[in-house]
Formats: sequence, structure tokens, C-alpha cells
Amino acid sequence: MSVDTARAITVSELSTQPDARVTERRRRPSFTPYFLIIPSVAILVIAMGYPLVWQIVTSTQHFGLAQQFGQPAPFVWFDNYIKLAADPYMWTVILRSLAFCFVTAAVTMALGTLVALLMNVVNRVIRIVIQISLLLAWAMPVVAAMTVWNWLFDWRRGVVNWILTSIGLPFQDHNWLQDPISFFFVAMIIVVWMSVPFVAFSVYAGLTQVSGEVLEAAQMDGATASQRFFAIIVPIIRPVLGIVLLLQVIWDLRVFTQIKLLQDAGSIASETNLLGTYIYQLGTGSSDFGMASAVSIFVLVLTVAISAFYVRNMLKEDES
Repeated sequence: MSVDTARAITVSELSTQPDARVTERRRRPSFTPYFLIIPSVAILVIAMGYPLVWQIVTSTQHFGLAQQFGQPAPFVWFDNYIKLAADPYMWTVILRSLAFCFVTAAVTMALGTLVALLMNVVNRVIRIVIQISLLLAWAMPVVAAMTVWNWLFDWRRGVVNWILTSIGLPFQDHNWLQDPISFFFVAMIIVVWMSVPFVAFSVYAGLTQVSGEVLEAAQMDGATASQRFFAIIVPIIRPVLGIVLLLQVIWDLRVFTQIKLLQDAGSIASETNLLGTYIYQLGTGSSDFGMASAVSIFVLVLTVAISAFYVRNMLKEDES
């Protein structure tokens, strides 16, 4: 063997040895990332797991007058759930909450998408003005906003009744909050007003990922605005729409503050209760924490069921 050949073999061996060591190091499993996330996972499990376990245990207990004076709550196991299943008013509240949730979420998604499309086509100055307005509405505290809305819809001196009466409509002294239909109409307006900014910003972020060249090519081929929206834009931003719709349905299903403050302003609670206010009425109002916890567990199961439905559909779309 010549000197040059031996030197070439030695160089090749030296060049391949580091690669082999790197490959072996890559194949060796590393547990460092798992140890790094253990503290965060532990805090999350404790912060969310303890209240959940407490709710489950409480839902199997009976709370009455004796428990208000310090007596331990006896276990009744599934009696609270059986009473809820046999209570017609509970099913009325459930259907009312689902109807309000889906209608409000649909209106919010429609208006939020329209605002996002508007921000996508206007010039920079108008877009900034719209974004600042949305941020102000989104950042306003709920209690402060509800004070304004209660004043607007006040049946004695509210601005809404004054405007409607001025244009000739028979809304003089109309009590918006006493009638259940107009009550939920007002509640829907308030919830939508507070939720549209989140939808608009999320959808607008998705619209920025749509290629302008593709839309221009479709327009040159004769596609109308509606055809470009439903055939090009919607398929591209469908993951964003799915996630935003899922979050909106969950939030609207658990709405509490707006409904409670409107009820305190002058409505009949039994005719306007949703799941959130019904849980509050059972727990804080009647001190029946067992029944309130049972309703809370039902809301949790219902939320998980709705979430699983949307997540399963999105996974199917990703696989296809």
C-alpha cells in the first residue's frame, strides 16, 4: 500500500468518525425537555385539577340549612344529577343557553369576518382607526360597559327608546329587560359587541396569509367577489375560522357577567336564566352548592363534547 493511499484512508476514517458520533448522539433520547416542563405542568395540574376534583366531590353531596351552620355535608352520590335530569326547568335553561350560544356565536362570526374583510381592503389610516376602535371596545371593563348599555336601554330615560320614538316607532316606555325576548336581544347585542374585536383581529391575521396574486388571477378569470371569498379565501383561513368559532361557542355558552348585570337592572331571573346565572342562583343564592356543582359538571361535559366535535372535524380536514 502506498503512502498516498494510506493517507487517504486515514483522512476518510477521521471524517466519518465525527458523523457516526453525531448520529449516535442524536439517536440517544434526551429527557432534558421533559424535566424543564415538569414545573409548568405541575402548576397547571394543581391550579386546574384541584377545583375540578372539588366540584366533582361537591356534586355528590347534599347542602341544606344544617350545612350553613357548619354541619358536614352528607354524600348523596348521584341524587343531585337525577334531580337535575328530572327537572323540566333545568332542560329549559339548557335549551335556552344553547340557542343563545349558537345564535350569538353565528352573529359574532359574521360581523367579525365582515370587519376583517373591511380592514383588509381599506387604506392604512382607516385600518388603524378601525383597529383602535376595536381595541377600545375589547379593552373596556365589562362592568363599566354594562353601565353604559343599561343606560342606553333604560325604559324611562334611555337613548334607544328616545331615538325609536323620535322616528315614529311605538317604543315609548318599552321595558327591554322585562320582556324575555327583548332581554336576550339586548344581551346578544352586548355580547356580540364585546366579542367582535377578537374575531375581527383573528380573521384579519388569517387574511394576511392569503396571496394577493391568486385573488388577482381569479378576478382576471372572471370570478366574482363572492366566488373569490368562498372558493379561495375561506378554504385558506378555515383553520382560523374553526378555532375562533370553537372559542366563541365556549365563551358564549358560559356567559355570566352580562346576563347577571342585566337581570339586576330589572328582569325576571327565572325567565332569563342561562347556565351561568342558574349555577350562581343555586350556589350563592340558595346555598345549594351540591346542585350548583352538578350543573357545573354538566356544563363542563357539554363544553368538552362540543369541543371534541369541532376538534375531530378539524383533524379530519387536516388528514384529508
